[in-house]
Order: sequence, then structure tokens, then C-alpha cells
Amino acid sequence: MSTSTTGQALTLSDLIAPHLPYLRRYARALTGAQSSGDTYAASTLEAILTDPSCFDAEEVGGKVALFKVFHKLWGSSGQPVAEFDEGPRARALQHLASLTPNTREALLLNTVEAFSVSEVAEVMEIEADEAARLIQLARDEMQQAVTGKIMIIEDEAIIAMDLEGIASMMGHEVTGIARTRKAAVKLGVEEKPDLILADIQLADNSSGIDAVADLLEELGDVPVIFITAFPERLLTGERHEPAFMIAKPYVPDQVISAISQAMFFSSTDTLTS
Repeated sequence: MSTSTTGQALTLSDLIAPHLPYLRRYARALTGAQSSGDTYAASTLEAILTDPSCFDAEEVGGKVALFKVFHKLWGSSGQPVAEFDEGPRARALQHLASLTPNTREALLLNTVEAFSVSEVAEVMEIEADEAARLIQLARDEMQQAVTGKIMIIEDEAIIAMDLEGIASMMGHEVTGIARTRKAAVKLGVEEKPDLILADIQLADNSSGIDAVADLLEELGDVPVIFITAFPERLLTGERHEPAFMIAKPYVPDQVISAISQAMFFSSTDTLTS
């Protein structure tokens, strides 16, 4: 059992709890939904409780060890994604199936979860060179697969411009930028987006979460990426939560990866391939 600097033994809970919100975020990004992602996260915890020896935090660190257990389960289940009998999501799922195996996982681990290439290799139990190859291949494949219309809800002009530039560089059309809840609803209704990028705190002290809730009520099922300095506050499991989330400050690769993932799971008809 690992020990702290004070010499007190750390429990499994101590070693796992700080990283659990991020495992849930990662699992949701892989499956495209809160329910299925949380099921995999729960299964990971059950596996560790059943056999604590599979969680080797002392050797590789708590976060790497936790994600490594998850990946063993994910690989043994065939790396599934949510299934839909018909409708627009079927095309997105076909894109997912066409990706080179393991590339999506490697990219998310590296960009969204900020694992180094060597840590990605440890989590996935592959060589570092192979991890680097998968990450680059995922970037190439995913950016070319799906494009659509993106709406940005962000009150900080510099960040909004940066997000707009990233989305445009990826080949997406930005429908507009909204700085308040009211403006966001108006913009979204005028031109329905395929994806929403939303900050949490807006210019008039309104909530980006409330703005998104209003929009989804009007527009139906549209994927959302929340951008926040405190992602763990939205990953509590106590309410409906987004499958995709970016922590501030972010780097462009995180935004690119999240947009690509979210677009794959988009349910709208306007996506092009």
C-alpha cells in the first residue's frame, strides 16, 4: 500500500478518488453517452475492489493505474460504442467503425486526459512508438471524417476567437458566437448547429449550463462540449452531465480531439463526410 509524506497509509479511495471524475469523462467520450460511460467507470471500480492487485498505483501512479484497469475491461468487451437501429447516428457510428483500432483511445488519452505518450503506452499496454503512431493516425483520420456547423457560447472575446479559429481550421462552419444565455438561445434557434461549444460563466452572470438546457429543449439532441476551469464540479453523477468537457486553460489539441469525438456522435442530419 502506498504511503503519504506523513507516513500514513493511503487507502484505495485516497488513490482513486482524485482521478475518478476524469475516468468518467474519458469513458463518456469513448461511448458518447453519460449512462454507458458511467457503466464502464463503475465496472472499473468493481474490478479493483474484487482484485486490488490489478490496481498498481505504487508502480505507475494512481491515474495511470486506474485508466489501465479501465482499458483492460474496455479491450475485453470489444471496445463497443452505443448502438442505434436507425437514424442519423448510424452514419456517425459507421465513421467510428472505420477508424484504425485503438487510435481514438490513444488520441483522447493524450489530448483530453493529458497523458504523455509513454503514459498512453502504459495505459494501453503497447510500445511508446506505437502509441505515438496511433495518436497521429487518429488526428489524420478523425479530422477528415465529419464536418458540420458549430455554435460557440463564450463571453471572453479572445477565447471565442480562438475557438472559432480552431473550428474553422478543422473545416467546420461557425454559425456564430453568443455571450449571454438569451443571445445563445436566439442564435441556436435561428440556425440549428451540429455541435455547441459552451462556457459555464457568461457575460451577464447567466449560466452556460442553463443556456444549453434551453437550447436542447428547443433543438433536441445536439452534442455539447462544455469548457470550464472546474470540470470536476460537473462530473458528480448527481444530474444529467455532458459527455464532452474541456478544462481551462486548454490547448488546441484538446479542442480538436473533443470536437472530432462529439461530431462522431452527432445526431443531426446536416453532417457531411
